[in-house]
Formats: sequence, structure tokens, C-alpha cells
Amino acid sequence: MEHHALDPRAPFVLDTHELGRRPGTMRTVTRNVPAPEDLGTAVIGVPAGSDLELDLRLEAVMEGILVSGTVRGGTVGECVRCLDEVVGSVDVPIQELYVYPERAEVAVEDGDDEEDLRELGADDLIDLEPAVRDTVVPALPFRPLCSPDCPGLCPQCGARLADPANAGHTHEVVDPRWAALADLYDDPKES
Repeated sequence: MEHHALDPRAPFVLDTHELGRRPGTMRTVTRNVPAPEDLGTAVIGVPAGSDLELDLRLEAVMEGILVSGTVRGGTVGECVRCLDEVVGSVDVPIQELYVYPERAEVAVEDGDDEEDLRELGADDLIDLEPAVRDTVVPALPFRPLCSPDCPGLCPQCGARLADPANAGHTHEVVDPRWAALADLYDDPKES
């Protein structure tokens, strides 16, 4: 398994050195960090740089360090019906096991998928960002709405149907196959 050096000052990097690989030792971490780029989907996400609150418990277990707690942040997106801004929040539980490197090698030899393992970095550092991303993104609404009963936009002209000015908004739609008959009907000579 390849190891890349983590920056201990990076916002999502946690130092677990003081847990000392003694199962049962624990500490709590509360941290406000700037949200990373692209924390979301095409329609909604946590704006980059906005506050993300991490409320975590780090616990030494036999295999490594178990991180559990909650991730909270504000979300901004657009309504899939009317394209208005949708502002909300996300508050999700996170739980991730960071495996000691020597345990990770054994796990891979035993048939575990290397891609699924999160490994404790050199110097007992943890990079929490990928786990935060994997936790927050699936918790975001797939089709955000400004309100559950948003009527959306008029398919003919794009008018926002929720606006009071557009109350009763309609278009007379004539099936092109009947248009010739409508012309005959409207012809004053026929009366």
C-alpha cells in the first residue's frame, strides 16, 4: 500500500499519536473547518470555504482508530422545478475505521479490497476529508425543492408558476392536427 505524507496542519488531518495504540483510549475533537471544493452534487452542496462542524470521538481499537461523530454544515442548491435557490443544512453521522498499516497489509492478504480500507497515515495521522465526502454527499437531497409543492416553471414560456402574478397562468394549446379545423371555425364567412 502506498503512503503519502499528510500535513498535520491541514484542516481535515487529525493526529492520533496520543492514543498510543492502547485499545480503549479515547479523545474527543470538535473542530470547525472550511468545506473542501466540490462537496456536493451538480444541484446542491456545501459551499467551498463555508463552515463545516466536526464533532468527533477518536477511539483506539485492536485494528486501528475508530472515528465516530457528526458532520454539520449549510447547503446551497437550486430547486429542480423552478431553479430558485434552496438553502438548507446537513447533519450526518460519520463512522470510519482507520486501520493500522500492518493490519491493513494483513487484511489485504486476507482478501479485503484495498480500495475500501482507510489506512492510518504515517506519524499516526488521519486524513478525514475522503470519509467526510463519502458521508455528506449521499446525504444531500437528490432532487432539491424550494417547497414540496413547488409548481415549477411553465413549459411553454418559462414563467415561474409560484409567483402570485402568474396565478391562473395558462396557454391555449392547439393540437397542430386540429389547427386547420380551428381556422375554419374562426372564419367569419362561415357563420
